[in-house]
Amino acid sequence: MQTETEAKNNLTVEVANLYPPQGEWTEHDYFTLPDTNHCLELSEGRLIMPPHPTFTHQEVLKRLFFQIHAFVERNLLGIIQMAPLPVRLWAGKIREPDIFFIGKEHADRIGEQFCGVPDLIVEIISSGTRRVDRTEKFYEYAKAGVREYWMVDHDEKTIEVYTLKEGAYILLGKYSPGQVAKSEILSGLDVAVKELFLP
Repeated sequence: MQTETEAKNNLTVEVANLYPPQGEWTEHDYFTLPDTNHCLELSEGRLIMPPHPTFTHQEVLKRLFFQIHAFVERNLLGIIQMAPLPVRLWAGKIREPDIFFIGKEHADRIGEQFCGVPDLIVEIISSGTRRVDRTEKFYEYAKAGVREYWMVDHDEKTIEVYTLKEGAYILLGKYSPGQVAKSEILSGLDVAVKELFLP
């Protein structure tokens, strides 16, 4: 006779068998998943679940989102959103950036289930996401044509702002506490670095 734990494990396997194996996921499979509050990404036919955010990650995200949101809304520049909301970079490549901005001139990229390529993306870097944010996503966002990419490192307490020039990211500036981060595409946006991070 099965124990309760064995029965639950068998049920888990049965549910997992309803879905494709890693490497064979399609956009259709991805978008027919049940609703969840988890961030789920699709890359190279693989379903990816990034690490859960920490309290510090969410605090930095909240503070930065409020600043950018207020600036975008005040100046009627477009929309600003935060994860979890899928962004389709190209067919089969879906990411969930921490924050993204789409200018009003690209309003056709805003969808109900997912959005197209943003004009600006922000990733809050932590130890669990550092490699992906600085390598895979750095390349993918440039390839997709994301005009500006911010990497906010809460361990280092820095903001790096990269702008897209001829298909590659160029460092616009690396800002630390005591400095003010600036955007090229959101001209006039000033973010005091020290205000983002917990003391």
